[in-house]
Amino acid sequence: MTSSRIDRTFIILFLVMFTIAAGNTALQSVLPALGRSLSVPDSAVAAAFSVSALLWTGVAPFWANRADRYGRRRMVLLGMTGLVASLALCGLFLTAGINGWIAPVGAFAWFIAARMIYGGFGAAAPPAVQAIVAARTSREERTRALTLIGSAFGLGTIVGPAVAPYLVLGHAWPGGPEIGLAGPALIGAVGAMAMLAATWYWLPREVDASAGHGAVSSYPSIGGQASGASVTAATADRVETIGFLDRRVRAWMICGLVLGHAQAAAGQVIGFLVIDRLGVAPVAAIEATGLVLMMGAGAALLAQWGIIPLLNLSPRGLMLSGLTISAVGCVATGSATTLYGIATGYALTTLGFGFSRPGFTAGSSLAVGQGAQGSVAGKVTSINGAAFILGPSIGVALYQLWRPLPYLGAAALLALLVLYGWFNLRPSSPATEASPGR
Repeated sequence: MTSSRIDRTFIILFLVMFTIAAGNTALQSVLPALGRSLSVPDSAVAAAFSVSALLWTGVAPFWANRADRYGRRRMVLLGMTGLVASLALCGLFLTAGINGWIAPVGAFAWFIAARMIYGGFGAAAPPAVQAIVAARTSREERTRALTLIGSAFGLGTIVGPAVAPYLVLGHAWPGGPEIGLAGPALIGAVGAMAMLAATWYWLPREVDASAGHGAVSSYPSIGGQASGASVTAATADRVETIGFLDRRVRAWMICGLVLGHAQAAAGQVIGFLVIDRLGVAPVAAIEATGLVLMMGAGAALLAQWGIIPLLNLSPRGLMLSGLTISAVGCVATGSATTLYGIATGYALTTLGFGFSRPGFTAGSSLAVGQGAQGSVAGKVTSINGAAFILGPSIGVALYQLWRPLPYLGAAALLALLVLYGWFNLRPSSPATEASPGR
């Protein structure tokens, strides 16, 4: 990317990915407080998350194919439009519920419907962004450029929850309606609208005329830092197609699915845990929840950007050590009674996931030959996204039975996964592998 025009295009695409992820996770971070403020069941809060994730996972391959056939610029604009519409409607319905214009349960039901817009249309942008970047870079530059674009997605999942507490507003004007917890949605909609306008104006139309392809990205969620699998899927050839139960990757897929659900469950209920353990009002817990989430995100980044390069562990070592650390962190989080204890325990939990997620990606990749890299990367991305469909609902259901249960249950499951991985995760040599099992 040498010309100023291409540089500007890359910046626009970077900001598109950042905005799509940050807008979604900022809203996710205040969902527990929103549900408690409107007196809706905690399970409804999990449903608001899960339905959106389910739609994203289901329609993402459809949008990826349409980007190649019907225009990347159009798909980028469609994804941004879906974000704007979803955030604006979420904010309006929440404002109506907060001010008593409609019943709280009705307001949250409409809120869930608005979240479905994001899940259905937000997934259109990431594959198109990847395809544009892939088409406008040389083969030598492509992986680095796509990795940088992917980091924008991961950065958005961190910044969104970090800034959300500061977007909780009072009254729109003196004597006017109360905004309160609808603030992150409404302000997010304004920011996304500005980004949509910038994209429409500055993203050149000729991006549709070049070759290249993009890949499905996992649903942007709290704790779901980028694993790099979508970059591999976008750059690797799909000479060989493998299944989830192919004997070369079966153990890695099982570990990835289980640890992903444990991570999703732990992340979903952390807001409820802060409210209940500190004994404060939902709105008062927003800043504390943001602190816990920031410490968790920082720990995951510390693992992926700092510790892992220093230790030079194998994928198997990353997986086993990460699962062990996360299990200890879950026990600490579930038993904590202070904000400091919750934040420390959750940071330890996500530190472990910061080890195991890259281990899952790298181990799955090294288990197969070059011709299957695109296929296995797609499987990794699919499992990473699927964990955030049922994981939040499972976490909330366990939390309603007993508050420490999501964390103690996750700790037990992760400990069992360590034993499973010890005997089943073996270094493999793709050149000597036989044909796939299933």
